[in-house]
Amino acid sequence: MLSHVIFLGLFYTVLAVLSATVALSLFRAAQDFRVRRAEAICWQATFPDLPARERVCRHEFTGEFAHRTCDKAFDCRECQTHAALVAERPPDAAPLSREAHQGEIFGLEFPLDRYYHRGHAWAHPQPDGTVTVGLDALGARLVAEPDAIELPAVGSHIQTNGAAWHVRKRGADVRILSPLDGEVVATSDSQNGWYLKVKPDGGQLDARPLLRGAEIRPWIAREMERLQSALAPAGQAPTMADGGVPVDDIAASYPDADWDAVCSEIFLQP
Repeated sequence: MLSHVIFLGLFYTVLAVLSATVALSLFRAAQDFRVRRAEAICWQATFPDLPARERVCRHEFTGEFAHRTCDKAFDCRECQTHAALVAERPPDAAPLSREAHQGEIFGLEFPLDRYYHRGHAWAHPQPDGTVTVGLDALGARLVAEPDAIELPAVGSHIQTNGAAWHVRKRGADVRILSPLDGEVVATSDSQNGWYLKVKPDGGQLDARPLLRGAEIRPWIAREMERLQSALAPAGQAPTMADGGVPVDDIAASYPDADWDAVCSEIFLQP
């Protein structure tokens, strides 16, 4: 009799633990889904608030349109025009200059084995199927030595155009936008050259919303113009401190700049 009582006690204990584990998993999944949906809705809602010069279609960079404003919140997966143009001329079809082949643009390194988000994060597919995510050369010089970094927890899910991680710099809370959908499997810092390692949804990176190849140079040229404009005092012509090439720590070279406004401009935060 006693053995039956012990058996039933153990059985119901295990059952209770399993039930609690399943319930917790379902709760976390539902919570994660709500966060992802909230970020997607937030981006869709705030995107139209960005100035028109920040919403330029990627196909204007390549000369396929003289002027065109993106109306898909930089999610080219939803754009039939993008699909048709890529079918006619894949993004890497245009010839690259010698400098572009080397991945150097205005003195900044932009390795061509990576994909670039318009918010200055990059995605680099790895042989094991994961994707490392970091900050591109221009973004890195803007935040330089940040005051604080807030990385997502391992196991959390990030959403394209949602927050990948946060950086604080001179009072500005900078939201680095994610270049992909996926689960965070590891985190790091700038010393290792990347911040996140992500297992992409569907097993591989969907690079359709991202820039690469011949698109990068004209995009960065525009970004440099936007940066100079953001750094220029009101009423003065925009100029860079050293003639066009960003210094290692841009914030230190412009102590009087409104850094919250500068970061909002370049990191696409209306």
